[in-house]
Amino acid sequence: MHTSSFLLLVTYHTKPSMREAFLTDITASGILDTIRVEEGCIRYDYFLSAADPNRILLVEEWASEAMQQAHMQTPHMAKLAQIKEKYVDDTTVEKYK
Repeated sequence: MHTSSFLLLVTYHTKPSMREAFLTDITASGILDTIRVEEGCIRYDYFLSAADPNRILLVEEWASEAMQQAHMQTPHMAKLAQIKEKYVDDTTVEKYK
């Protein structure tokens, strides 16, 4: 981790058997590519649970909290929220500095 950056671990629990459809939809939408080139985005990667077919871990690293907060206000994050409504039952967020 970079010295001044911070990390978010976001766990998505998808609706049953919807994990792949969720990932396909957000990838096809171009949202991931857009996020990854945002100012301050150091890392934005999804990892799949081998034990739970309905769980995804998103690891986000941002240069600053202000940049991450600006990211949350973008139009593509509003679109991501709409996509999540279709596929995700629950989201938890852990923050590390």
